[in-house]
Amino acid sequence: MNKKLLALAAGLCLTSTVQAETPSLEQLWQLVKDQQAEIEALKSQIKDNDIKTEATISAVEQFTVTPVKTSKTKIGGYGEVHYNNLENDNATGTIDAVDFHRFVMFTGHQFTDNIRFFSELELEHSIAGEGKAGEIELEQAYIEWDATENLSAKAGLFLMPVGILNETHEPETFYGTERNNVEKNIIPATWWEAGGAVSGELLQGLSFDVAAHSGLYIAEGKYKPRDGRQKVGKAKADNMAFTGRLKYTAIPGLELAASVQYQADVRQGEGASIDGTLFETHVAWQADDFQLRALYAQWEFDEVLNATKAGASEQNGFYIEPSYRLSENFGLFARYSHWDNTAGAQVDSKISQIDLGVNYWLHRNVVFKFDYQNQDAPNGNGYDGINMGVGYSF
Repeated sequence: MNKKLLALAAGLCLTSTVQAETPSLEQLWQLVKDQQAEIEALKSQIKDNDIKTEATISAVEQFTVTPVKTSKTKIGGYGEVHYNNLENDNATGTIDAVDFHRFVMFTGHQFTDNIRFFSELELEHSIAGEGKAGEIELEQAYIEWDATENLSAKAGLFLMPVGILNETHEPETFYGTERNNVEKNIIPATWWEAGGAVSGELLQGLSFDVAAHSGLYIAEGKYKPRDGRQKVGKAKADNMAFTGRLKYTAIPGLELAASVQYQADVRQGEGASIDGTLFETHVAWQADDFQLRALYAQWEFDEVLNATKAGASEQNGFYIEPSYRLSENFGLFARYSHWDNTAGAQVDSKISQIDLGVNYWLHRNVVFKFDYQNQDAPNGNGYDGINMGVGYSF
């Protein structure tokens, strides 16, 4: 009897325990809803992670795969400020002035791999306008086309292929505050014309330039080539001019060149015809820190020009300039030059000058200059004194 009672009691307890552990329908429904919420939360988290991953991959691809496009249009320029303190040999005049001599802006555009445009706009002497010291000039504006690997052509307004400084005259590329007088008064730099030109390489290190272009206009009463520059401003074009150059650069550090220009009439049809021929040759040699530049230039005009100024039918000049680079920043130079715009005269009319000075390159494109000049001219009209300047290009 007792055993039956114990078994019955144990069965009742077990049934009670099972009934207590089994959830009700309400509890089961709540459990299902809780699990569904957790599943939705996990799905949302996975989706957010996928979006972030895709954004990261896209950013990385843009940064590492897509190339950065470079501009086909470029700008640059150069400028120089000068201070001159000079006294006339006969004590009748002085030059004591500060001048922002040149402010120049370059603009270029690459149309294709072999077609490009280049221009150079210059403001001289800081301020331009009626009665002002300066002027605004367009010195270059041309289209250049590379026809082959060794042949190119250009058309528009460009610098004459004559001399050392005429095509390369950024301040840090030459010694002395002022540009040398031979290339200024005989060649005459900076000198540009409008027309067409072809350039190429005949052999390795031997190149040529041939150009047909507008010419000088030396008006009645004038006789110097520098006075004849028209600067392509409604320029008289009755007579064109032709220029050719050969340049040898096969030996590292050495440049040898010769240029010839011919113009049938520098009076451009006004009055008696006067033809003119320019011959120029130069050498530029660099050996380590030593550099030597030497140049000779000569104009031959028809003798009719002598009626304007005796001896003007022949005009010539030369200079020699050794220099030495003491360090990356310092360089010393000396220059002897003489020029004569009436060399055909029976009297001595040449002007000679000695320049001694130093260049200090604060940066390879930023230079400070100081030099002393001693000038000897007929009738004591030479100027002696100091020149200082700062120049830059970019």
